[in-house]
Amino acid sequence: QVQVVESGGGLVQAGGSLRLSCTAPTLNFDDYTMGWFRQTPGKEREGVSCVGWSGTKTYYTDSVRGRFTISVDRSKNTLYLQMNSLKPEDTAMYYCAADLGDRRCTVASDFEYWGQGTQVTVSS
Repeated sequence: QVQVVESGGGLVQAGGSLRLSCTAPTLNFDDYTMGWFRQTPGKEREGVSCVGWSGTKTYYTDSVRGRFTISVDRSKNTLYLQMNSLKPEDTAMYYCAADLGDRRCTVASDFEYWGQGTQVTVSS
């Protein structure tokens, strides 16, 4: 029905960069809030960055603002998260998520469609 697939994770040194990609071929990104969440063992899933359903609004959690950039290529139905100046505390499983309409990036339970995750590990 709805496939959401993330890629781009890996192992990098502190200060390095990664770009995550998320494809959801059956979704019209103009109608959905699209976002990136991350989770580490024993912690709740955290909203990292989202782009609003209108495509004109973005959200970043305070810890990544200025380092991460979310973007959308609507022609490819692809969501990106460019992560620069990575820190060890960014280490987590990163998930792509989507939901129809306007959703709060801070509330993971609002999102209906999820990818399986891609691991980001940042060494010190």
